[in-house]
Amino acid sequence: MSGSLHLTILFDEDDDGWIVASVPQVPGAHSQGKTRDEARENVLDALAGLLDLRAAAYERTGRPIASESLDLVVRAA
Repeated sequence: MSGSLHLTILFDEDDDGWIVASVPQVPGAHSQGKTRDEARENVLDALAGLLDLRAAAYERTGRPIASESLDLVVRAA
């Protein structure tokens, strides 16, 4: 079985000229940078941090039967 996860990074320019980046599919995944590349790098770092925090806070409700690793690969469009 294979699958993919499609996320979108939105870029906006604020009133001070900073580029604000967000991932609308992941609440709280926001950052900024002086350039689009810097904003992309920063929001990807924020996304990784959010996923780490959410994984650490996850409470299991059932009896574990197996585990599987998942690597999320991000590619520039």
